[in-house]
Amino acid sequence: MVNYLTEGNIFSIPGVNNYAHGCNCAGAMGKGIALQFKERFPEMYLQYKKLCKSGSFALGEVFMYNHGKGFVFNLGTQKSWTTKAEISAVDAAIGKMLQLARENEVKQIALPKIGAGLGGLDWESVKRIIDLRAAAYPEIGLFVVENFKSSL
Repeated sequence: MVNYLTEGNIFSIPGVNNYAHGCNCAGAMGKGIALQFKERFPEMYLQYKKLCKSGSFALGEVFMYNHGKGFVFNLGTQKSWTTKAEISAVDAAIGKMLQLARENEVKQIALPKIGAGLGGLDWESVKRIIDLRAAAYPEIGLFVVENFKSSL
């Protein structure tokens, strides 16, 4: 089931310890929510950067990181920070994320507007993909925050 939240902070949703976000495949997390992930999970960032450098993280792939209290799903949606997200990569990565979540008994994931912020994709098109993919995984609750708002 998908819950769209008009505004909020994915890291402040009560009871949710699993997170996802779109990433480039070049090893950079310098802007937007990716920077927040880099700062919150520095070891994850180092592993992600290494995967990118070796060519092991590609469009449509998912790097799942266990942060001790849950998981971070890094979705390969852009080739680099200078390119836009690709809708086919968003589709493939969301499908793989949900499959990994099922395999690891993850019941809830919070995520931003994947691919539609700095990625430049049309949000309504991305929402249709999220809804379609999520329909096959009714046991997994997705909390999609459409606009960031500090919880302070």
